[in-house]
Amino acid sequence: MALRRPPKLLREAPVDEMALELEPASEGEEVIWDYRSLGPTLRSHPLKLLRPRLDERKFATAEELMQMPNGRVVHYRDIVTLRQQTGMAKRVVFMSLENETGNVQVIIWPSVRDAQRKELLHSRLIAVHGIWQRQDEACSMIAGRLEDLTPLLGELETSSRDFQ
Repeated sequence: MALRRPPKLLREAPVDEMALELEPASEGEEVIWDYRSLGPTLRSHPLKLLRPRLDERKFATAEELMQMPNGRVVHYRDIVTLRQQTGMAKRVVFMSLENETGNVQVIIWPSVRDAQRKELLHSRLIAVHGIWQRQDEACSMIAGRLEDLTPLLGELETSSRDFQ
């Protein structure tokens, strides 16, 4: 009955159906549905839900990176939100990554870009292994190696803004 309105003749007829009660969706399912229908979500950040699996690999969070000194070797992973390559930057790619604790900017030099083109262009969840660069309040990561972790997102569909 809930699927379509009955014909006029049957609108006053009694309905003898049990009420259908569904179990509530898990938080992960709700996040996936939000991303599919709206893009972002006001629920938990997807990486917060993946935190136990990611912590096994000892990846730093954005919050932890912001406390690290210049020149530290770091391992970081996040959802890709932006990729940009400008002609004036001599083929350098700038990538923005996001997790539940903040955002991190990554600089990918042409040698890494050319060697790991597939990971750079197709990863939605990416691990970056490289050097943390800090000058006063300006912070970024210099990528040494990229790793595609997209399969960990399961059915979650994310997209980035990509510019040339």
